[in-house]
Amino acid sequence: FIGDAFTVGAGDETGLGWVGRVVQAEWARNHDVTAYNLGIRADSTRAIRRRWRAECEARLPGGSNGRLVFMFGGNDAKEVVGSGVEVPLEESVDNARAILSEAVAWCPALWISLIPMSETKPYPRLLPGSPEYRFDNRRQAQYTQRYAEVAEELGVPFLDVHTALMQDLDWEQLTQAGDGSNPNAQGYAKLAGFILSWPAWRVWFEAS
Repeated sequence: FIGDAFTVGAGDETGLGWVGRVVQAEWARNHDVTAYNLGIRADSTRAIRRRWRAECEARLPGGSNGRLVFMFGGNDAKEVVGSGVEVPLEESVDNARAILSEAVAWCPALWISLIPMSETKPYPRLLPGSPEYRFDNRRQAQYTQRYAEVAEELGVPFLDVHTALMQDLDWEQLTQAGDGSNPNAQGYAKLAGFILSWPAWRVWFEAS
């Protein structure tokens, strides 16, 4: 599982995040899953593009029945106050295309969109003196749409949870209950539910 704070499960008071929940659910279905969480808080596609292959190869040696799940983009789309968007849209799309095209040539892969964030609650600063960030869910929707286009171009299954969660009346409350950018445990449980019912995810386990 490769991504940023959402992949890590930041903000989840249980420590499970969505990755822990989907793996837990598959174990309950007698599916022997070994999961490696390669999420890093604040990572953009620039950082993920540099690191993902080496980190995955170290965990998936030759002959492994490996699978890759990507979730990124929230940090690309955020505004760094005083200097603009972290990773401009076209650069983010280029990074995403490079990551996923290499990934699917190596292992089966799935791609999950970024998720909506609170536009009103201040983003938590990881370190003293770190920049102030702002989020705009309309901008995030643009990134999601372009990612979906790249996924279709590459033939990678893509789950657009951003659109679904923007229509969810409870989602804003769940992000507010977390740290503003990352949801709380209930939010991650909701996200895990989308993934567990996704046909592209389920097909990986049909023969298990």
